[in-house]
Amino acid sequence: MAGTATGKVVFIAGASRGIGQATAIAFAEAGARAVYVTARSQEALEETCRLVSQANPDTTCAFSVCDVTDAAQVEAAVARCVEMFGGIDVADANAGYLGRWAKIGETDPEAWWYNWEVNLRGAYHVARFTLPHLIKSAERLESEGGSGGHLILLSSIGAQLLMDGASDYQTSKHAINRLCEFVQSDHGADGIKSFAIHPGGVATELGHAMPEGMHQYLIDEPDLAACFIVWLTSGQADWARGRYLSATWDVAELTAMRDVILDKSLLVNRLRAEA
Repeated sequence: MAGTATGKVVFIAGASRGIGQATAIAFAEAGARAVYVTARSQEALEETCRLVSQANPDTTCAFSVCDVTDAAQVEAAVARCVEMFGGIDVADANAGYLGRWAKIGETDPEAWWYNWEVNLRGAYHVARFTLPHLIKSAERLESEGGSGGHLILLSSIGAQLLMDGASDYQTSKHAINRLCEFVQSDHGADGIKSFAIHPGGVATELGHAMPEGMHQYLIDEPDLAACFIVWLTSGQADWARGRYLSATWDVAELTAMRDVILDKSLLVNRLRAEA
């Protein structure tokens, strides 16, 4: 993927560690002009910027301390990114939360809803405030023969599962897939390419919040999702916009299925009834 992000400005929410941090580094390695990162920890963001500069001294890294559940903070972070770098070509809503698993009748109402506050509301805030700039990016880069206006929303394989005790997390991730479709429906004509992705089973702090019996599935490295995101935003996967995709899939096999996926409207949330 070397050179596929050359000249681009990338905005990543939730980049203090794990997948978000790996994604910032991957974009630097792919030649991004600037990577703007946000999270709630200034110290962790400083470390991310250090790693970005180490990966590519030509990539400028800047950050804002930001809570994605706060619309004003996200709006201010996006505005500062645009002020510093002139626009945004790629936005990645990576911030996520997973609390203690419990049956619905045993959950804490505030804790249950907090999953939605971070996972869905946070993703909406990133989409809402970056979309006007992503639309401008799409217009500019496509006029130059490139591809811009990419929005990544972090979903999960959990969006497709029904596991006892995971109602808050899995419903919020299922909603992310639908949000991705709405972004595409509302703004596809504006040049936007939105993707909801499963990043793989990664042993992040969030992954370890699952019950211990699930830890055996945490076998993927953060780099897997990071490089998949760089590939998605390179323009090679624009045909798959508006869909749920997994970083664990082979990209050559996925590309080979393009016609089937498009003809049958696969990888989107639908109710199918067969006689």
